[in-house]
Amino acid sequence: MKSRSRPALYAAAALALAAGSASAQEVVLKFHHIWPTAAMAPQKVIGPWCDKIAAESNNRMRCQLLPAMSGGGTPPQLVDRVKDGVDDLVVTLPGYTAGRFPRMEVFELPFMVSSAEQGAQASWDYYQKHAKEEFPGTKILATWVHDPGFVHTSSKPVNKLEDFRGLKMRAPTRQTNKLLGKLGATPVGMPVTGVADALSKGTIDGYVLPWEVIPAFKLHEMSKYHTETDPGHPALYTAGFIFAMNQAKYDSLPADLKKVIDDNSGAQLSRQIGKVWDESRPAARKLAEARSNNFIQLSPAETDRWVKASDSLYQEWVRDLENRKLPGKEMLKDARDLLAKYKGDAAKK
Repeated sequence: MKSRSRPALYAAAALALAAGSASAQEVVLKFHHIWPTAAMAPQKVIGPWCDKIAAESNNRMRCQLLPAMSGGGTPPQLVDRVKDGVDDLVVTLPGYTAGRFPRMEVFELPFMVSSAEQGAQASWDYYQKHAKEEFPGTKILATWVHDPGFVHTSSKPVNKLEDFRGLKMRAPTRQTNKLLGKLGATPVGMPVTGVADALSKGTIDGYVLPWEVIPAFKLHEMSKYHTETDPGHPALYTAGFIFAMNQAKYDSLPADLKKVIDDNSGAQLSRQIGKVWDESRPAARKLAEARSNNFIQLSPAETDRWVKASDSLYQEWVRDLENRKLPGKEMLKDARDLLAKYKGDAAKK
């Protein structure tokens, strides 16, 4: 066998050196989201996750954080920005793009979910079975819902169903818009980032939101009344979140960095995030209490009236899915069964 020529050896060495440099090169992931830096989600979910992947990759992989939509675009565009590789990572609400992700909307139907942790576990399992096709070009790292959503108004209290008449109420998703319409309000769809401005201008009279996000946008300072449904019922509504990564970016990573991502995603991450959302609720609520805002607790009987008023939304969702040639009844049953399973798990703790 002939020995390799010196130029060939030099070329091989150069290639090996280049490969080693590439594998050691730092990977920077552009992480875009809707919240201001001091909000709960960046502080307790996004920041810790980024710290963890940096530590586990020996600082070969880190996040470049782009809070409060500082990377450009609008909240509804985040699902396409991550799919198209404009952003590497996002946390967003698929429901901001009305009707585009109907399969995952099931967890946004009224009076379905009791806690964010329960909804996170159920939505991850459901996503694995029914909704992967909704996110082409995207690797979903976690799914969850926020803590229970309630009604908040600036000038008129909502003590009963009839009080919705004449109110213009902000809603985050297609299903919550439909819910508010069923309850008698005039729904106005918008991301949470637009609520403060809409309240100050009188474009809306109130909004539906969970407690978690209210302090981040100082909405407790712009609201006088907070109406909470009976705690013995599932939440009035929840909205679903995804933690998403550009698939091509993930595919471009070396195997050991892929493993870091894999080890920090999936069912356990989803559940952990849901738990963080649940735990955020009391502290956020106390800020509204400190302002001597008015709290209205609906009775079980009045909550039942709201349940009855919105009951037709389930069949409307099923029909919508079946019109898209999807098994809507089966999907609704699977969602309910998973929620029942994980509610039971929580009760055993």
